[in-house]
Amino acid sequence: MAIDSGSDEQACMTDPVHILTINGGSSSIKFALYQIGEPLVRTLHGKIDRIGLPGTSLEFNDSIRNQQDISSFVASDPKSVANSLIDWLEGQHGFTLVRAVGHRVVHGMKHTEPVITTQELLDELYHIVPYDPEHLPREIELIEAFRQRHPKLPQVACFDTAFHQAMPRVAKLLPIPRRYDAQGVQRYGFHGLSCAYLMQELERLAGAQAANGRVILAHLGNGASLAAVRDGRSMDTTMGLTPAAGLMMSTRSGDIDPGLVSFLARSEQMTAEQFDRMINRESGLLGISETSSDMRDLLARETQDIRAAEAVALFCYQTKKWIGAYAAVLGGLDTLVFAGGIGENAPPVRSRICAGLDFLGIELDELRNAEHTQVISTDTSRITVRVIRTDEELMIARSVCYVLGFDASIKEI
Repeated sequence: MAIDSGSDEQACMTDPVHILTINGGSSSIKFALYQIGEPLVRTLHGKIDRIGLPGTSLEFNDSIRNQQDISSFVASDPKSVANSLIDWLEGQHGFTLVRAVGHRVVHGMKHTEPVITTQELLDELYHIVPYDPEHLPREIELIEAFRQRHPKLPQVACFDTAFHQAMPRVAKLLPIPRRYDAQGVQRYGFHGLSCAYLMQELERLAGAQAANGRVILAHLGNGASLAAVRDGRSMDTTMGLTPAAGLMMSTRSGDIDPGLVSFLARSEQMTAEQFDRMINRESGLLGISETSSDMRDLLARETQDIRAAEAVALFCYQTKKWIGAYAAVLGGLDTLVFAGGIGENAPPVRSRICAGLDFLGIELDELRNAEHTQVISTDTSRITVRVIRTDEELMIARSVCYVLGFDASIKEI
Protein backbone atom coordinates (compact mmCIF):
# COMPACT_ATOMS: atom_id res chain seq x y z
CA MET A 1 0.00 0.00 0.00
CA ALA A 2 1.80 3.10 -1.22
CA ILE A 3 0.65 6.48 -0.03
CA ASP A 4 0.20 9.06 -2.75
CA SER A 5 0.51 12.36 -0.92
CA GLY A 6 -1.08 14.24 -3.81
CA SER A 7 -3.78 11.80 -4.99
CA ASP A 8 -6.64 13.06 -2.83
CA GLU A 9 -6.62 16.85 -2.60
CA GLN A 10 -9.88 16.99 -0.67
CA ALA A 11 -8.66 14.49 1.95
CA CYS A 12 -5.46 16.46 2.38
CA MET A 13 -7.48 19.61 3.04
CA THR A 14 -10.08 18.12 5.43
CA ASP A 15 -8.36 15.26 7.25
CA PRO A 16 -5.74 15.88 9.94
CA VAL A 17 -2.37 15.56 8.29
CA HIS A 18 0.17 13.43 10.15
CA ILE A 19 3.95 13.23 10.27
CA LEU A 20 5.79 10.03 11.08
CA THR A 21 9.10 10.35 12.93
CA ILE A 22 11.76 7.65 12.95
CA ASN A 23 14.64 7.73 15.41
CA GLY A 24 16.89 4.81 14.52
CA GLY A 25 19.73 3.74 16.80
CA SER A 26 22.26 0.94 16.71
CA SER A 27 19.98 -1.47 18.63
CA SER A 28 16.61 0.31 18.77
CA ILE A 29 14.12 2.29 16.68
CA LYS A 30 11.79 4.88 18.21
CA PHE A 31 8.79 6.03 16.19
CA ALA A 32 5.90 8.45 16.61
CA LEU A 33 2.93 9.87 14.73
CA TYR A 34 2.14 13.58 15.07
CA GLN A 35 -1.02 15.33 13.96
CA ILE A 36 -0.23 18.69 12.40
CA GLY A 37 -1.58 21.64 14.33
CA GLU A 38 -0.63 24.26 16.85
CA PRO A 39 0.68 22.55 18.85
CA LEU A 40 1.69 19.28 17.23
CA VAL A 41 -0.22 16.39 18.83
CA ARG A 42 1.40 13.01 19.28
CA THR A 43 -1.17 10.29 18.59
CA LEU A 44 1.07 7.22 18.59
CA HIS A 45 4.55 6.42 19.82
CA GLY A 46 6.63 3.36 20.46
CA LYS A 47 9.92 1.61 19.95
CA ILE A 48 11.53 -1.59 18.80
CA ASP A 49 14.18 -2.56 21.34
CA ARG A 50 17.11 -5.00 21.50
CA ILE A 51 17.50 -5.27 17.71
CA GLY A 52 20.05 -7.98 16.93
CA LEU A 53 19.81 -9.35 20.48
CA PRO A 54 17.63 -11.99 22.14
CA GLY A 55 14.26 -10.70 23.25
CA THR A 56 13.60 -8.15 20.50
CA SER A 57 10.30 -6.44 21.31
CA LEU A 58 7.90 -3.81 19.99
CA GLU A 59 6.21 -1.49 22.48
CA PHE A 60 3.62 1.14 21.57
CA ASN A 61 1.07 3.56 23.00
CA ASP A 62 -1.88 4.70 20.85
CA SER A 63 -3.58 7.66 22.52
CA ILE A 64 -6.42 7.80 19.96
CA ARG A 65 -7.52 4.21 20.51
CA ASN A 66 -6.35 4.20 24.13
CA GLN A 67 -4.24 1.12 23.45
CA GLN A 68 -0.80 0.11 24.61
CA ASP A 69 1.06 -3.14 24.36
CA ILE A 70 4.46 -4.78 24.26
CA SER A 71 5.12 -7.92 22.27
CA SER A 72 7.95 -9.95 20.80
CA PHE A 73 9.20 -8.80 17.42
CA VAL A 74 10.78 -11.27 15.03
CA ALA A 75 13.27 -9.98 12.44
CA SER A 76 16.51 -11.63 11.37
CA ASP A 77 18.48 -8.55 10.25
CA PRO A 78 18.22 -4.72 10.23
CA LYS A 79 16.67 -4.61 6.74
CA SER A 80 13.91 -7.01 7.74
CA VAL A 81 13.37 -4.96 10.91
CA ALA A 82 12.71 -1.87 8.77
CA ASN A 83 10.22 -3.67 6.55
CA SER A 84 8.50 -5.38 9.48
CA LEU A 85 8.14 -2.00 11.19
CA ILE A 86 6.53 -0.54 8.06
CA ASP A 87 4.19 -3.57 7.90
CA TRP A 88 3.13 -2.87 11.48
CA LEU A 89 2.76 0.89 10.97
CA GLU A 90 0.55 0.39 7.92
CA GLY A 91 -1.99 -1.33 10.15
CA GLN A 92 -2.17 1.52 12.65
CA HIS A 93 -4.78 4.24 12.93
CA GLY A 94 -3.63 7.43 11.22
CA PHE A 95 -0.96 5.96 8.99
CA THR A 96 -2.98 6.55 5.82
CA LEU A 97 -2.92 10.26 6.72
CA VAL A 98 0.87 10.42 6.93
CA ARG A 99 2.21 13.01 4.50
CA ALA A 100 5.91 12.93 5.40
CA VAL A 101 8.51 10.98 7.33
CA GLY A 102 11.23 12.61 9.40
CA HIS A 103 14.40 10.66 10.23
CA ARG A 104 17.06 11.34 12.82
CA VAL A 105 20.38 11.00 11.00
CA VAL A 106 23.23 10.94 13.49
CA HIS A 107 26.02 12.29 11.27
CA GLY A 108 25.49 15.11 8.80
CA MET A 109 29.04 16.41 8.26
CA LYS A 110 28.62 20.00 6.98
CA HIS A 111 24.80 20.07 6.90
CA THR A 112 23.43 22.89 9.03
CA GLU A 113 19.69 22.21 8.74
CA PRO A 114 17.25 19.40 7.88
CA VAL A 115 16.83 18.53 4.18
CA ILE A 116 14.58 16.44 1.97
CA THR A 117 16.20 13.09 1.22
CA THR A 118 17.34 12.44 -2.35
CA GLN A 119 19.49 9.80 -4.00
CA GLU A 120 22.36 12.29 -3.91
CA LEU A 121 21.96 12.62 -0.13
CA LEU A 122 21.88 8.84 0.30
CA ASP A 123 25.06 8.54 -1.76
CA GLU A 124 26.66 11.14 0.51
CA LEU A 125 25.56 9.25 3.63
CA TYR A 126 26.98 5.99 2.25
CA HIS A 127 30.27 7.80 1.72
CA ILE A 128 30.49 8.92 5.35
CA VAL A 129 29.47 5.60 6.96
CA PRO A 130 33.05 5.16 8.32
CA TYR A 131 32.47 8.26 10.48
CA ASP A 132 29.66 6.45 12.33
CA PRO A 133 29.39 2.75 11.47
CA GLU A 134 27.25 2.17 14.58
CA HIS A 135 24.27 4.27 13.44
CA LEU A 136 24.43 5.40 9.81
CA PRO A 137 23.90 1.99 8.14
CA ARG A 138 20.68 1.42 10.12
CA GLU A 139 19.41 4.91 9.37
CA ILE A 140 20.14 4.57 5.65
CA GLU A 141 18.30 1.23 5.59
CA LEU A 142 15.23 2.83 7.16
CA ILE A 143 15.19 5.67 4.62
CA GLU A 144 15.61 3.25 1.73
CA ALA A 145 12.89 0.92 3.04
CA PHE A 146 10.37 3.78 3.10
CA ARG A 147 11.49 4.91 -0.39
CA GLN A 148 10.85 1.43 -1.77
CA ARG A 149 7.52 0.92 -0.04
CA HIS A 150 6.17 4.49 -0.33
CA PRO A 151 8.14 6.22 -3.09
CA LYS A 152 5.90 9.32 -3.21
CA LEU A 153 6.14 10.01 0.50
CA PRO A 154 8.55 12.91 1.23
CA GLN A 155 11.28 12.07 3.72
CA VAL A 156 13.31 14.60 5.68
CA ALA A 157 16.75 13.94 7.16
CA CYS A 158 17.27 15.71 10.50
CA PHE A 159 20.95 15.77 11.36
CA ASP A 160 22.08 15.31 14.94
CA THR A 161 25.29 17.21 14.19
CA ALA A 162 23.62 20.30 12.69
CA PHE A 163 23.17 22.20 15.96
CA HIS A 164 26.93 22.19 16.56
CA GLN A 165 27.98 23.41 13.12
CA ALA A 166 27.93 26.94 14.54
CA MET A 167 30.80 26.13 16.92
CA PRO A 168 33.90 28.31 16.60
CA ARG A 169 36.63 26.73 14.49
CA VAL A 170 38.92 26.46 17.51
CA ALA A 171 36.34 24.14 19.12
CA LYS A 172 36.16 21.97 16.00
CA LEU A 173 39.86 21.49 15.32
CA LEU A 174 41.62 18.33 16.44
CA PRO A 175 45.35 18.66 17.23
CA ILE A 176 46.52 16.17 14.61
CA PRO A 177 48.19 16.80 11.19
CA ARG A 178 46.25 19.47 9.30
CA ARG A 179 45.72 17.27 6.24
CA TYR A 180 43.09 15.30 8.18
CA ASP A 181 41.07 18.44 8.81
CA ALA A 182 40.86 18.88 5.04
CA GLN A 183 39.33 15.38 4.93
CA GLY A 184 36.63 16.33 7.41
CA VAL A 185 38.25 14.88 10.53
CA GLN A 186 37.15 17.32 13.24
CA ARG A 187 34.83 17.64 16.21
CA TYR A 188 31.20 17.54 15.06
CA GLY A 189 29.26 16.86 18.23
CA PHE A 190 25.98 14.97 18.54
CA HIS A 191 22.68 15.07 20.45
CA GLY A 192 21.97 18.16 18.37
CA LEU A 193 18.24 17.46 18.04
CA SER A 194 18.00 17.22 21.80
CA CYS A 195 20.00 20.44 22.22
CA ALA A 196 17.79 22.32 19.77
CA TYR A 197 14.66 21.12 21.54
CA LEU A 198 16.02 21.99 24.98
CA MET A 199 16.90 25.51 23.86
CA GLN A 200 13.39 26.02 22.47
CA GLU A 201 11.91 24.72 25.72
CA LEU A 202 14.22 26.93 27.78
CA GLU A 203 12.98 29.96 25.88
CA ARG A 204 9.36 28.87 26.35
CA LEU A 205 9.79 28.26 30.07
CA ALA A 206 12.18 31.05 31.06
CA GLY A 207 12.09 33.58 28.24
CA ALA A 208 14.44 34.80 25.55
CA GLN A 209 16.91 36.33 27.99
CA ALA A 210 17.60 32.94 29.59
CA ALA A 211 17.85 31.20 26.20
CA ASN A 212 20.32 33.84 24.99
CA GLY A 213 22.43 33.62 28.12
CA ARG A 214 25.25 31.29 29.10
CA VAL A 215 23.81 27.78 29.14
CA ILE A 216 25.21 24.29 29.71
CA LEU A 217 23.05 21.44 28.42
CA ALA A 218 23.74 18.10 30.11
CA HIS A 219 22.11 15.36 28.02
CA LEU A 220 22.76 12.36 30.27
CA GLY A 221 21.39 9.07 29.02
CA ASN A 222 22.72 5.85 27.52
CA GLY A 223 24.61 8.25 25.31
CA ALA A 224 25.78 11.27 27.26
CA SER A 225 27.18 14.64 26.26
CA LEU A 226 27.37 18.24 27.42
CA ALA A 227 27.12 21.34 25.29
CA ALA A 228 28.14 24.93 26.03
CA VAL A 229 25.66 27.38 24.46
CA ARG A 230 25.83 31.18 24.34
CA ASP A 231 23.41 33.48 22.52
CA GLY A 232 21.58 30.35 21.39
CA ARG A 233 24.66 29.00 19.55
CA SER A 234 26.74 25.96 20.37
CA MET A 235 30.20 27.03 21.49
CA ASP A 236 31.58 23.57 22.34
CA THR A 237 30.42 20.03 23.01
CA THR A 238 31.96 16.93 24.53
CA MET A 239 31.38 14.46 21.69
CA GLY A 240 33.78 14.74 18.79
CA LEU A 241 34.32 13.06 15.44
CA THR A 242 32.23 10.16 16.70
CA PRO A 243 29.70 9.71 19.53
CA ALA A 244 32.29 7.71 21.49
CA ALA A 245 34.18 10.83 22.60
CA GLY A 246 33.78 13.05 25.65
CA LEU A 247 31.96 11.98 28.80
CA MET A 248 31.84 8.30 29.77
CA MET A 249 28.46 6.75 28.95
CA SER A 250 26.53 3.54 29.54
CA THR A 251 28.81 1.41 27.38
CA ARG A 252 31.06 3.98 25.66
CA SER A 253 34.38 5.01 27.12
CA GLY A 254 34.34 8.70 26.31
CA ASP A 255 37.77 10.35 26.12
CA ILE A 256 40.73 8.03 26.77
CA ASP A 257 44.49 8.13 26.30
CA PRO A 258 45.10 7.61 22.55
CA GLY A 259 48.21 5.65 23.47
CA LEU A 260 45.90 2.91 24.65
CA VAL A 261 45.40 1.86 21.02
CA SER A 262 49.03 0.86 20.46
CA PHE A 263 49.41 -0.45 24.02
CA LEU A 264 46.56 -2.95 23.64
CA ALA A 265 47.68 -3.83 20.12
CA ARG A 266 51.08 -4.81 21.52
CA SER A 267 50.04 -6.35 24.82
CA GLU A 268 46.87 -8.17 23.73
CA GLN A 269 47.15 -8.13 19.92
CA MET A 270 43.87 -6.22 19.89
CA THR A 271 42.65 -5.38 16.40
CA ALA A 272 41.02 -2.11 15.35
CA GLU A 273 37.64 -3.86 15.24
CA GLN A 274 38.10 -5.27 18.74
CA PHE A 275 39.17 -1.87 20.06
CA ASP A 276 36.15 -0.22 18.47
CA ARG A 277 33.84 -2.78 20.08
CA MET A 278 35.52 -2.29 23.46
CA ILE A 279 35.15 1.50 23.56
CA ASN A 280 31.59 1.50 22.18
CA ARG A 281 29.97 -1.54 23.76
CA GLU A 282 32.08 -2.81 26.66
CA SER A 283 33.23 0.34 28.47
CA GLY A 284 31.65 3.21 30.40
CA LEU A 285 29.35 2.27 33.27
CA LEU A 286 29.33 -1.35 32.13
CA GLY A 287 33.10 -1.59 31.89
CA ILE A 288 33.75 -0.11 35.34
CA SER A 289 30.93 -1.91 37.17
CA GLU A 290 31.29 -5.22 35.29
CA THR A 291 27.59 -5.78 35.99
CA SER A 292 25.30 -3.24 34.29
CA SER A 293 25.18 -0.26 31.95
CA ASP A 294 21.98 0.99 33.60
CA MET A 295 22.41 3.77 36.16
CA ARG A 296 19.33 2.56 38.04
CA ASP A 297 20.93 -0.83 38.65
CA LEU A 298 24.19 0.76 39.78
CA LEU A 299 22.54 3.15 42.23
CA ALA A 300 20.65 0.22 43.75
CA ARG A 301 23.87 -1.81 44.16
CA GLU A 302 26.42 0.82 45.10
CA THR A 303 26.25 0.28 48.87
CA GLN A 304 27.05 -3.43 48.44
CA ASP A 305 29.28 -3.37 45.34
CA ILE A 306 32.35 -1.12 45.18
CA ARG A 307 32.48 -1.55 41.40
CA ALA A 308 28.97 -0.09 41.02
CA ALA A 309 29.87 2.73 43.41
CA GLU A 310 33.01 3.58 41.42
CA ALA A 311 31.09 3.59 38.13
CA VAL A 312 28.57 6.08 39.51
CA ALA A 313 31.29 8.20 41.12
CA LEU A 314 33.34 8.37 37.91
CA PHE A 315 30.30 9.39 35.85
CA CYS A 316 29.44 12.19 38.29
CA TYR A 317 33.08 13.30 38.59
CA GLN A 318 33.57 13.55 34.84
CA THR A 319 30.30 15.43 34.35
CA LYS A 320 31.32 17.90 37.07
CA LYS A 321 34.67 18.47 35.33
CA TRP A 322 32.99 19.24 32.03
CA ILE A 323 30.61 21.71 33.70
CA GLY A 324 33.61 23.54 35.15
CA ALA A 325 35.38 23.50 31.78
CA TYR A 326 32.35 24.84 29.93
CA ALA A 327 31.74 27.55 32.50
CA ALA A 328 35.25 28.70 31.55
CA VAL A 329 34.43 28.49 27.82
CA LEU A 330 31.30 30.60 28.34
CA GLY A 331 32.93 33.10 30.67
CA GLY A 332 30.50 32.20 33.42
CA LEU A 333 27.18 30.40 33.65
CA ASP A 334 23.53 31.41 33.92
CA THR A 335 21.61 28.16 33.42
CA LEU A 336 22.40 24.47 33.78
CA VAL A 337 19.92 22.05 32.19
CA PHE A 338 19.71 18.33 32.96
CA ALA A 339 18.04 16.11 30.36
CA GLY A 340 18.13 12.53 29.08
CA GLY A 341 17.18 9.34 30.91
CA ILE A 342 19.70 9.83 33.71
CA GLY A 343 19.53 13.61 33.83
CA GLU A 344 15.73 13.61 34.04
CA ASN A 345 15.22 10.69 36.42
CA ALA A 346 18.19 10.31 38.79
CA PRO A 347 18.15 12.88 41.63
CA PRO A 348 21.20 11.34 43.37
CA VAL A 349 23.27 11.77 40.22
CA ARG A 350 22.18 15.40 39.77
CA SER A 351 22.95 16.08 43.42
CA ARG A 352 26.45 14.57 43.29
CA ILE A 353 27.29 16.40 40.06
CA CYS A 354 26.30 19.75 41.56
CA ALA A 355 27.94 19.14 44.94
CA GLY A 356 30.97 21.40 45.34
CA LEU A 357 29.99 23.70 42.49
CA ASP A 358 28.84 26.44 44.84
CA PHE A 359 31.93 28.43 43.79
CA LEU A 360 30.25 28.78 40.38
CA GLY A 361 27.01 29.90 42.01
CA ILE A 362 25.17 26.56 41.92
CA GLU A 363 23.01 25.83 44.96
CA LEU A 364 20.72 22.82 44.69
CA ASP A 365 17.45 22.55 46.61
CA GLU A 366 17.48 18.87 47.59
CA LEU A 367 13.71 18.69 48.11
CA ARG A 368 13.01 20.15 44.68
CA ASN A 369 15.64 17.84 43.23
CA ALA A 370 14.04 14.77 44.82
CA GLU A 371 10.62 15.83 43.50
CA HIS A 372 11.89 16.44 39.93
CA THR A 373 10.55 20.00 39.80
CA GLN A 374 11.34 22.11 36.73
CA VAL A 375 13.76 24.27 38.71
CA ILE A 376 15.85 22.33 41.24
CA SER A 377 18.12 25.16 42.40
CA THR A 378 17.40 27.33 45.42
CA ASP A 379 15.74 30.72 45.09
CA THR A 380 19.05 32.37 46.02
CA SER A 381 21.22 30.34 43.63
CA ARG A 382 23.06 32.61 41.18
CA ILE A 383 22.72 29.89 38.55
CA THR A 384 19.33 28.39 37.67
CA VAL A 385 19.44 24.60 37.49
CA ARG A 386 16.60 23.06 35.49
CA VAL A 387 15.33 19.62 34.56
CA ILE A 388 13.78 19.57 31.09
CA ARG A 389 12.45 16.38 29.54
CA THR A 390 13.93 16.22 26.07
CA ASP A 391 11.92 15.13 23.04
CA GLU A 392 13.95 14.34 19.92
CA GLU A 393 10.90 12.96 18.11
CA LEU A 394 8.97 16.20 18.54
CA MET A 395 12.01 18.11 17.30
CA ILE A 396 12.09 15.90 14.21
CA ALA A 397 8.39 16.61 13.60
CA ARG A 398 8.98 20.36 13.95
CA SER A 399 11.87 20.10 11.50
CA VAL A 400 9.65 18.35 8.94
CA CYS A 401 7.06 21.13 9.30
CA TYR A 402 9.77 23.72 8.73
CA VAL A 403 11.24 22.03 5.65
CA LEU A 404 7.94 21.15 3.97
CA GLY A 405 5.99 24.23 5.07
CA PHE A 406 3.18 22.26 6.70
CA ASP A 407 2.73 24.84 9.45
CA ALA A 408 3.90 28.41 9.03
CA SER A 409 3.77 28.97 12.79
CA ILE A 410 6.64 26.56 13.40
CA LYS A 411 9.74 28.58 14.11
CA GLU A 412 12.85 28.17 12.00
CA ILE A 413 15.20 25.45 13.24
